[in-house]
Amino acid sequence: MTTSNARARLLFATAIGLALPVLPAAAQDRGNDENLIIVTAQRANQSGGEQQGSVGVLGDKDAGDVPFSIRSYNEALILNQQPQTLGQVLENDPTIRTTTGFGIAGELFVIRGFSLAGDDIGYDGLYGIMPRQLVAPELYQSVQVLNGSTAFLNGAAPGGTGIGGSVNLIPKRAGSGELTRITAGYTGPEHIGGSFDIGRRMGANDEWGVRVNGTARAGDVSIDDEFRSTYVLGAAFDYNSGPFRASLDLAYQRVKVSHFRPKLRVNTLTVIPEAPDAETNFGQPWQFTTLRDIFGQARVEYDIANDVMVYAAFGARDGAEEGVYSTPTLVNATTGEITVSSSFIPRTDNNEAATAGLRAKFATGGIRHEINAGGSINWLVNRNAFEFFALSAQRNNLYAPIEVTPSTTVTFAAGDLDDPLPAGRTRLTSGFISDTIGLLDDRVLLTAGLRLQAINVRSFSNATGALTSEYDEDKVTPVIGLVVKPADGLSLYANRIEGLVQGAVAPVSGADPNGGAPLPVSNAGEILPPFVSEQYEIGGKLALGGIDLSLALFQIDRETAILRPDPDQAGALEFGPFGIQRNRGVEFTLAGELTQGLRLIAGGSIIDAKLRRTQNGVNEGNQAVGVPEYLLNTNVEWDVPFIPALTVTGRVVHTGQQAANITNTLFLEEWTRFDLGLRYVAVVAGKPLTFRVNLDNVADANYWASAFDSFRPDLQLGAPRTFKASLTYDF
Repeated sequence: MTTSNARARLLFATAIGLALPVLPAAAQDRGNDENLIIVTAQRANQSGGEQQGSVGVLGDKDAGDVPFSIRSYNEALILNQQPQTLGQVLENDPTIRTTTGFGIAGELFVIRGFSLAGDDIGYDGLYGIMPRQLVAPELYQSVQVLNGSTAFLNGAAPGGTGIGGSVNLIPKRAGSGELTRITAGYTGPEHIGGSFDIGRRMGANDEWGVRVNGTARAGDVSIDDEFRSTYVLGAAFDYNSGPFRASLDLAYQRVKVSHFRPKLRVNTLTVIPEAPDAETNFGQPWQFTTLRDIFGQARVEYDIANDVMVYAAFGARDGAEEGVYSTPTLVNATTGEITVSSSFIPRTDNNEAATAGLRAKFATGGIRHEINAGGSINWLVNRNAFEFFALSAQRNNLYAPIEVTPSTTVTFAAGDLDDPLPAGRTRLTSGFISDTIGLLDDRVLLTAGLRLQAINVRSFSNATGALTSEYDEDKVTPVIGLVVKPADGLSLYANRIEGLVQGAVAPVSGADPNGGAPLPVSNAGEILPPFVSEQYEIGGKLALGGIDLSLALFQIDRETAILRPDPDQAGALEFGPFGIQRNRGVEFTLAGELTQGLRLIAGGSIIDAKLRRTQNGVNEGNQAVGVPEYLLNTNVEWDVPFIPALTVTGRVVHTGQQAANITNTLFLEEWTRFDLGLRYVAVVAGKPLTFRVNLDNVADANYWASAFDSFRPDLQLGAPRTFKASLTYDF
């Protein structure tokens, strides 16, 4: 009995002894699994900026292989920073600043000192397809920036902007792995929302891909009583098997902004007013804009041979917008007294775009060639009407805003407000051909090409639909560029390229130089001839370990269109190309991982923007309005080594002095903004849960951010301190 008990105790002790090491090992395995989940999630969450992207007709390229400046920002950056608009994404770019259009909530981007409107944002290389005023960034996996003129690469910009550069958005598509993600977000003080993102690949060889994503958010934002709501839904289907590839992208976007804060018109004031508190809203509660867009594209590619591909794409957009807008004009910089006018403008757009081409690579006598040839066409129809009202009897105040009763006295109007007639029809057609010659094992790349661009524009009476003006002009826009690679990772380049944009349309009204109600424009609706610009650029790019650096020096000359008093009609303004703007500058960008866990997106630019060949020499040599003398950006992410699940983020945005009027008697002071953030990954039920917190404008600085506008100098107040938080779970 004693022997049996002893044997039993020995067997039990042996079993326990064998089991004890197993229990900690199992716990250790679980810990290792969680660490792997965290590390994988942290890697996927890294905000990125890369020197690569779509270079128009040349296709997707690494920046080191093309004589142009290009970079891309990834979808992780969008998810991490929780931007509500495309402009908030582009705040990361050291060569771009964002403002808004005159009297509206729509964004306007300034690249190399020239405007880029929402009409001219690319949708995977097609133009005229994106929503016109505001773009919600949640539908896109990449935001690509190409600095400089792009008439050969992209064709003429249908909206008449884009001389200084272009932005191209790549819609989300299914990746190689499964994706099921939900996100809940909050922006102070009362803006809440959520999104979903699902991606799958199917088929025997994963040749079919589906990705569906959507976002809904609404509520007041950090500007006092400004309400914003955004609803977007996107679906992408793709097929990739052997030589044939196809994709279909569909999207819906509806945005509403109420009681938005517009720009402040300053007219003939002799001083810049002190900036009010950043959250101050001197807009009116009855202001609103509603924007609805349905858009999409279909693409096919086929490899005829190993190095010969044909492709085609077609896209379309149906857009509708309406709004009650207010134009605040400061009449006393000391007291902050503001006059208020108002207008109601409905508009619809029906646009289509198509492109087709061939890309072939071959070698002859040791020289490599890459031929690109094809054509593109855009059709655009704009229907609008408008009703402008006199100044309100009451006055608002910049520093102590009140609600003002809008005037009911119509000063001028046109069109059927309930069913607007076509105001303009535009057709852009082009054919292009280029050859990139590779010498010395592609260490020397010479690109030369031509695009024949035809622009047909017809303007119609808003009231009767009768044709009022038409022009049909064409222009050949050449390109020549050289890339030399003296060492691995280093490329030097130069280019000469032109910009071509549809001539600007004369607005229906403009600022009264004496500070009164808006004045009519005598040639309202007239479309000016196409604007041509010339760009010369040299630069270099260096890939050094995990860091990409670029340096560019450029000069761009373009005709300028402005409003001036009409010499032939008292009480009216005239719109026309009265001069040339020459922008010279230097740009530097840096992006990558400086050391393990420390990532940086940074850079800066210096711009000397001057007016030349002005009428009668007036303002000759003056600085262009709203173009900062220099820009500096730094965006840092640090994975805290002693807390592996934690990432600390920070951003500094600095903008130099800028002219606030064409006579250069007023200037906006330089300003700096600091942003901070945290990101933490936890493991819940074996899946990553990511917490994100961001605080923009930490110091709640008050500053005038921009004086840029397409037609007149107006002041844009910088955004206030804004708290944002989100929670993302990947199933």
